[in-house]
Amino acid sequence: MQLLDRQQALAIAPLWRLGFRPFFLAGALFALLAVALWAAVLQGLTNPAVPGGLLAWHRHEMPFGFGLAIIAGFLLTAVQNWTGHPGLSGRPLITLFGLWLAARLAWFTSVPLPLLIAMQLAFIGLLIAQMARQLIAARQRNNYPILLVLCLLALCQSLTLAGLALGDDGLQRRGALAALWLIAVMLSLIGGRVIPFFTQRGLGRAEAFAAHPWQDRLLLTCGVLVAALFASGHNLLASSWLTAPFIVLSVLHGLRLWRWYPRGIWRVPLLWSLHMAYAWLLLATLGMTAWHLGWLAQPGLASHALAVGAMGGLILAMMARVSLGHTGRALQPPKAMGWAFGLLNLGALIRVSAGSGWLWLAALCWSLAFALFTWHYAPMLCRARVDGHPG
Repeated sequence: MQLLDRQQALAIAPLWRLGFRPFFLAGALFALLAVALWAAVLQGLTNPAVPGGLLAWHRHEMPFGFGLAIIAGFLLTAVQNWTGHPGLSGRPLITLFGLWLAARLAWFTSVPLPLLIAMQLAFIGLLIAQMARQLIAARQRNNYPILLVLCLLALCQSLTLAGLALGDDGLQRRGALAALWLIAVMLSLIGGRVIPFFTQRGLGRAEAFAAHPWQDRLLLTCGVLVAALFASGHNLLASSWLTAPFIVLSVLHGLRLWRWYPRGIWRVPLLWSLHMAYAWLLLATLGMTAWHLGWLAQPGLASHALAVGAMGGLILAMMARVSLGHTGRALQPPKAMGWAFGLLNLGALIRVSAGSGWLWLAALCWSLAFALFTWHYAPMLCRARVDGHPG
């Protein structure tokens, strides 16, 4: 950056200097509050009126409220390193974040349904436009799959919201589940880059983990196929022939975990948390395989292994690591984050293995995990880098 750019960047309030700052902070707060509210609804403690009912809100907000916020924060920050050009900051970032926040609050106001829908779709549309502008200008073809997944997520959100407008529960389920498995694709794309790299750096390994591009392409293809089968409604009914993509995904995820695993990760919370989150991705694909074969009674167990264990776990671990690096700090998280990672994995285990009477405990573990992150990381995210650099 030129000196003038540096001066301009440092003049921006720290919270608005890069996308990870507002979106990680607000995304974590939203995660703990939204799940706490959902648990209260399930316990019969409250029942706020929202368009389509609380189940429609829960289905939409898990992937498109929480998940998309963290994806936006990560991508808007990472694109700066990928392209060599400054990421979104200042007023444009405030505008994009304000739209995300307004879309979350709109569910609980009396805005007309068409306006609510427009607000939801406007956020992902602007995010895609920003990412496309930077990636295409820099000819970052190796990152075009991320653009593809974002565009497909927008289609899934459109399907979910169409179901909301039409009062069609089936369309809502198809859109939300397809989006969840597209987020699994995003997790495998990003995780495939950062988990081996972070593991190598975190353990001081001299040799990098070997890359397997054809396996990465196969993961992308099968992941998109699975999402398409959910969007079309085929994956909502158990059928043995639909096990094929899930078996391929299970094998590939298992191979990745095996190749990336050194025993030393258990000494480093920022590493074992990433590996355990990725293991939940494997469990989710195995769970769907078992359901299609008639060995598992409820496909929702696999969906929650993906949503709570894989998505929640990888998000929490990535936020903890990325926030340290991008605020100029040593990669040593607060000790409480080890408890946060443990609580999130415990919550995921309770959610997929215990009965409905224990959902409150799973929700409590999840909310406490994100509360610990918020408490310890909010000061970092709201203050300037400790090394004095922009960002």
